[in-house]
Amino acid sequence: MSAFPVKPEDLSAAWLGEKLGCTVNDFKVERLGEGGGLLGLVTRVHLDSDGGPDTLIAKFPTEAEDNRFVATTYDMYGREYRFYTQVAPNVPIRAPICYHAEFNEENSDFVLLIEELLGYNLGDQVAGCTLGEAHAVVKDLAALHRSTWQPGPEIQINQHDMPYQHEGMIGGFGVGWPGVLANFSHVLEAELTSDEIELLATLPEHVNQLLDKVHDGPLVIAHGDVRLDNIFFSDEGNALVDFQAVCKAAPEHDLSYFVTQSLPDEVRHAEDWVAVYHGHLTSEGINYDLALSRERFRYCTMYFVCYAVIIAGTLDQANERGRKLAETLLAYSLRSVKELNAFELIR
Repeated sequence: MSAFPVKPEDLSAAWLGEKLGCTVNDFKVERLGEGGGLLGLVTRVHLDSDGGPDTLIAKFPTEAEDNRFVATTYDMYGREYRFYTQVAPNVPIRAPICYHAEFNEENSDFVLLIEELLGYNLGDQVAGCTLGEAHAVVKDLAALHRSTWQPGPEIQINQHDMPYQHEGMIGGFGVGWPGVLANFSHVLEAELTSDEIELLATLPEHVNQLLDKVHDGPLVIAHGDVRLDNIFFSDEGNALVDFQAVCKAAPEHDLSYFVTQSLPDEVRHAEDWVAVYHGHLTSEGINYDLALSRERFRYCTMYFVCYAVIIAGTLDQANERGRKLAETLLAYSLRSVKELNAFELIR
């Protein structure tokens, strides 16, 4: 039993007022669904208070047992809690203000009260983004990574290459690949030769090697899920949300995932994004070899095809927007692998 609310029905005006530092006269909870499939119950709380925000976002564990098991296995609630309590106060990127966070290490119960980002426009991975927006995101990523370069043990966030990650990618690809063959063969055949499709099917055999290679070098605190659907844009600066995948990883982890699965072809081809990112990253004295950055970016790009296959192969085919998203990120990912000649890494 946790000593804090673990579902919307547990909230009270007294508890909210205590954590927000104000008097809450009344409140109303609006459920926003399962957070777009991100394994958490996300709600909007409307407040009648003296000095508090008009609304805030309250996040709780998912109510679906299978999803809760996944979130617990991958420490997703603990990761987000630790980001907001250990990392967010010390980094220059914009994230929602955290009003309060609690986490139970014994059973992974958690509650998170964060700012609702008003006046921002949520990105859309299907629609894509402009060149200017892509530059702003890459600059923000470099700022996050520069400020968390070579994080020490005081930041209690695991590396990305944990055993559960190895096992999850290998098993997830195995589950997703038949679905990709059945429902997205038109994407595979448009982007790859038959030999390349056969080679791609062997990707699980190379996951361990790819992850080992990617993590052989300096690490940073990575967001872990940088895609347009997790970015709020505004003229005053952008904000990242959803830190359930935050991890210690290669600097190129976030960069590759964003560039190769969120950027439309014309934006992806408009810049040498590794060089742009590297310039921002090293602008304040970090000594990091550009050739190494390019190599790690290439390995990350090959590895992240796993994400595309798992998402495309396991989604609900009745979800039209989800299907279009799967087609988009799968096509972008495969084109990026070919552009980088990354198939040679697993041949």
